[in-house]
Amino acid sequence: MRTIRLDIEEREKSFLSQAASFSANSKGAEKEREKDDIRTLYMQDRDRIIHSEYFRRLKDKAQVIMLSVGDFRTRLTHTLEVMQIARSISRALRLNEDLTEAIALGHDLGHSPFGHAGERAIGKYFKGFHHSKQSLRVVDHLEKGKGLNLTYEVRDGILKHTKGKNGKLIADDISAPCTNEGMIVRLSDTIAYANHDVDDAIRYGLLKFEDIPKSITDVLGYSYGERVDTMVMGVITSSMNEMQISIDEKVLNAINDLRAFMFKNVYESKAILEDVERVNRIISTIFEYLLQHKEIIEDDKLFKKANIAYNSDEELVKDYVAHLTDSEAIALHKKITYGKLNYI
Repeated sequence: MRTIRLDIEEREKSFLSQAASFSANSKGAEKEREKDDIRTLYMQDRDRIIHSEYFRRLKDKAQVIMLSVGDFRTRLTHTLEVMQIARSISRALRLNEDLTEAIALGHDLGHSPFGHAGERAIGKYFKGFHHSKQSLRVVDHLEKGKGLNLTYEVRDGILKHTKGKNGKLIADDISAPCTNEGMIVRLSDTIAYANHDVDDAIRYGLLKFEDIPKSITDVLGYSYGERVDTMVMGVITSSMNEMQISIDEKVLNAINDLRAFMFKNVYESKAILEDVERVNRIISTIFEYLLQHKEIIEDDKLFKKANIAYNSDEELVKDYVAHLTDSEAIALHKKITYGKLNYI
């Protein structure tokens, strides 16, 4: 009997743009996988990520507003917003939505507790720690101690989604994803956080809408929906009928100006930096303690060590601290600080 998967692969070839990544042409996973009767390889990747433990843990990891109670964005809600934006763009351009969705859902799996503040704190103990590399490590090795064995294209998109403070949105070097779907996620990540971080910062009292330069709002719009729509359409209109992804130059300049504004007025604001100092203390206390008490890691039934040789104790502790949720990190810090662990 002809499988549904083969029908889907045939539909991809007849409907998707030539700029799309076809499931049947995937480079595949490192370890050979049995082909599914219903799902393509990219659909399988998406489902493996959604059902992973690390994906569920994103619900208790901060986006920007740290150490706070409220309905602010978390890494999970951020991930879902990135996925929705990326799928909308991918569908409009007739790219592979399943690949786009898989990359978007997996791009932040390796994020540490407390967002980028936690990332930098871990980096003081483990040089070169970065959430994109850690996300790849999660899908390659850490999830269930053996990884998810994802396809090359999804792994590449996860690793190369990040830009950093001064990174280019449209990369044209080795930092660029190998697929247009990966580039869509790279752009959608910025479209999502540049907008929802503004929303959260206003509701948290870090800035007022009037603080945003008029040169930015005149281009992008005056509401959350207007800004997202402008950015999405800036990608779609510039990339339509093209073999590579691009974005309207005027929109791109406004996005970069908004990113610079947010770094100066929110991400590096006094209020956020005060939380950063508290995060540094929490992570430092935990990291230094665990280096002396690795038995805590061994006894944690929720953490699965990678089934690979660790190069150092710091590498093991890095993996463990990065996997913690915000609540778990705070609770562990309190136990260490107030001497309530059996190992003290």
